[in-house]
Amino acid sequence: MEEQIRVAVAGAAGRMGREVVKMVLEDPSLQLVAAIGLKNEGTDAAVLVGMPECGVPITSNLERALTESRPHVMVDFTTPASVYDNTETAIRHGVAPVVGTTGFTPEQIDLLDKQCREKGIGGLIAPNFSIGAILMMKFAAQAAKYFPHLEIIEYHGDQKLDAPSGTAIKTAELIAMNREEMRQGNPQEEETIEGSRGGYYNGFRIHSVRLPGVFAQQEVVFGGYGQTLKIRHDSYERAGYMPGVNLAIKKVLEYQGMIYGFDHFVDA
Repeated sequence: MEEQIRVAVAGAAGRMGREVVKMVLEDPSLQLVAAIGLKNEGTDAAVLVGMPECGVPITSNLERALTESRPHVMVDFTTPASVYDNTETAIRHGVAPVVGTTGFTPEQIDLLDKQCREKGIGGLIAPNFSIGAILMMKFAAQAAKYFPHLEIIEYHGDQKLDAPSGTAIKTAELIAMNREEMRQGNPQEEETIEGSRGGYYNGFRIHSVRLPGVFAQQEVVFGGYGQTLKIRHDSYERAGYMPGVNLAIKKVLEYQGMIYGFDHFVDA
């Protein structure tokens, strides 16, 4: 049997973190060696997700957890306020970070890329681990070659901290690679209510909807003469992201440098 991939989970007590813990425990090729979280300290990570004890308690000390458990990969679903420091700490310990938390600046990503290369390890920052969402982004980028008039509408729950979502930003970046900047709409257009036309990116608009009862959806609407095209993806539960996280854990060890976007791991 091949050596198991040793995995640490940062944010293990959170909603996404618990799903990651469960996924790792259910995959015989992975081994949960550390679970880091600010809540439920001392609780067995498996018990927290309704499984038999695994002997890995929740700890709040990331530095000590990485030193003692020696993981190959650290999965981070924490908060924008802590994720950069967490990622730097993992790299310093020679641990490949797989990050689902958003909030990085391009400058920070460049710096983390340099740090990964100096350590000879790979890393991944992914706004979205849903394979369906990645395909939606790729299809939208292709469609933009033929339908340059478009708008992005993304929907999330009312407790989401950032707007637009990381997925919407990544979608916009991919579209911009296939579409020259072009300001859409009537040049005399005026907003009678500020912000009603959404955020401006590369000539098109991004709209963020925040409502209770919504999980995560995004659609890209393209307009052309006499026709429209809509490319939409809907997520209904967090477990839907786990096949992507599982793939990322296994593939990140094949790379060097910090990769931005799970789309690099998905062929389409």
